[in-house]
Amino acid sequence: MERMICLVIGYVFGCFLTGELVARRRTGAGAARLGTGNPGMANLAHELGLRWGLLTLLGDLAKTALACSLCVLLTGAALGRIALLWAALGAALGHNFPFWRRFRGGKGVAVTCAGLILYSPLWGTVACLCGLAVTLLTGWLPLGAVVIPMAFFPLAVLFHGWEAGALAAALTALMVSRHHHGLARIRRGEEPRKFRPK
Repeated sequence: MERMICLVIGYVFGCFLTGELVARRRTGAGAARLGTGNPGMANLAHELGLRWGLLTLLGDLAKTALACSLCVLLTGAALGRIALLWAALGAALGHNFPFWRRFRGGKGVAVTCAGLILYSPLWGTVACLCGLAVTLLTGWLPLGAVVIPMAFFPLAVLFHGWEAGALAAALTALMVSRHHHGLARIRRGEEPRKFRPK
């Protein structure tokens, strides 16, 4: 029951799309009309500038932190720190599939990173750095994004147990589902290397 509470709380917080608010404040139109239509940091930064992309990032980090903190407050005695990871999964689901936007949201990279680091500061940071390294080395954001929860999976099992590992696997599956078009373009040699430093 406590796990479902955390999942629902995370989902509700995740449904708040910072990028949508930023886009409407800046342009008067929703994020769906900008670039790729994704209400995430990368699209907002590309279309509106770094300042607005960072504002989107801060909002996404904040909503994840609030969801995780509330879940620990409400269920910490029963679940302990694993409540953070359940809330993070819920927040990623809400961000990716917000009910009020016909379940068309972002891709949840920032939300996932925030959740992993809040749950396990050391290994969450290591996983995020692995994803960043892959992105910078290859230039492919979809590949780096998928590597983040994938790298966290064995660390979660080894240092935090099988429940944490199962949640990391769920986050990996979710990330793959949101980036499968980009991964397919990589396989076909059609994905531009936008993120490789010049």
